[in-house]
Amino acid sequence: MTQGSYVATGSGEFNRDTNYITTRITSRTRGAEDGGGGRQFPVEPGRYRLIVARACPWANRTIIVRRLLGLERVLSIGFCGPTHDARSWTFDLDPGGVDPVLGIPRLQDAYFKRDPDYPKGITVPAIVEVATGAVVTNDFAQMTLDFSTEWTEYHREGAPQLYPEPLRAEIDEVARRVYTEVNNGVYRCGFAGSQEAYDAAYDRLFTALDWLTERLSTQRYLVGDTITEADVRLFTTLARFDPVYHGHFKCNRSKLAEMDVLWAYARDLFQTPGFGDTIDFVQIKQHYYIVHSDINPTQIVPKGPDLANWLTPHGRESLGGRPFGDGTPPGPTPEGERVPAGHSAG
Repeated sequence: MTQGSYVATGSGEFNRDTNYITTRITSRTRGAEDGGGGRQFPVEPGRYRLIVARACPWANRTIIVRRLLGLERVLSIGFCGPTHDARSWTFDLDPGGVDPVLGIPRLQDAYFKRDPDYPKGITVPAIVEVATGAVVTNDFAQMTLDFSTEWTEYHREGAPQLYPEPLRAEIDEVARRVYTEVNNGVYRCGFAGSQEAYDAAYDRLFTALDWLTERLSTQRYLVGDTITEADVRLFTTLARFDPVYHGHFKCNRSKLAEMDVLWAYARDLFQTPGFGDTIDFVQIKQHYYIVHSDINPTQIVPKGPDLANWLTPHGRESLGGRPFGDGTPPGPTPEGERVPAGHSAG
């Protein structure tokens, strides 16, 4: 399996390509100005399939939000395996290595259905139109916001308000800093191609983590007194911090488990239905340590860390807050979508 190259060249500073397919699936008519090229994609049960990989933090966001909002019955999901080659994510977890709904072995097939000359990376998450087999969007940041705002007709009874209108400006502001400094900050450390670039990235990351520690020391959640989109976006990075980013990406000033406030916050979310039950630590470690062979040439996957401590009491209830606001927790994970036994904490 030929892997791609991830370490930055030139100045050594990693810069993420954020030019995604910005077509949106919406509850109202939109035109070309929304990236749809003049074609409209309305919200419609059964029309689309969400393709994810449990290993990927960006895809993990969509798994969580889809579950919290109860969209499982209207938006099917397909899981790529944790490793891929330089060409594409694959469906090697499925019988015969083929997605059972789309009938394709590689996610790139859906990208090429949309554009036979698609020139960019084959990324997850992606939403594919089942009838055509073509990718509609891979814009992960907009995707979860649209789940909250455009798919409301199909939310489960008791679905939480993850992007409440009165708090959107603050959620956007916090999420922007979380993205640039933390979500992408760990990659800026891990893919740095020079000592200078790494040192600068390291300082930026831990400055942001110190800011988050201060913010979360007096409030249970990032914005308001309930879980919002901002918490989902931070959680998927924190869940990967000790298993991957601390060692593999050299984000090693301290482990998450040594940052008391953030560690308690992460455990609080992990123990909340819809969060920890989406985390597959085995696939997470396999992905990073095998795929990034230019960082880890041996492709040896570490056995640690011990995961049992994710289920220890966190004490964050003392700060108040209501995880789901006026809503309710999601029910059990649907059959066929559960993290395999032994792949998570407990």
